[in-house]
Amino acid sequence: MEDLHIPASNETPEVRFEFSRHCLSMHGESYPENAMSFYGPIRSSLQNYLEKLPADGRVEVNIGLRYFNSSSTKLIRALIGMLDEKASNGPSISVDWLHDEDDDMMLEFGTDLKEEHRSLKFNTVVAEAA
Repeated sequence: MEDLHIPASNETPEVRFEFSRHCLSMHGESYPENAMSFYGPIRSSLQNYLEKLPADGRVEVNIGLRYFNSSSTKLIRALIGMLDEKASNGPSISVDWLHDEDDDMMLEFGTDLKEEHRSLKFNTVVAEAA
């Protein structure tokens, strides 16, 4: 399966899904005018990857979003939900949710995701200063 790389823009995060290495990452800000058109191909690629992931597979996910709007929220939750559903069937999927030390909102969102998706090895991690 071909890896997926979408460079960051002013409104969208960098997406780097290295399926060949089982490393998936998203970093930046997410407030596209049409969130569904941005996240649709990402969801499709992730679904294809997860369908082929064996029960003994291991995946590392790294998400560091500084900001996202309400339309992105629903789609980010959907991506995490897809990972959680797959993890409930065997694969080990770990998610590092990166947030700035003083960003209580991102920490709270990550904590909520952790509580909602118990099949994932979900960690909230303070991002290192650049």
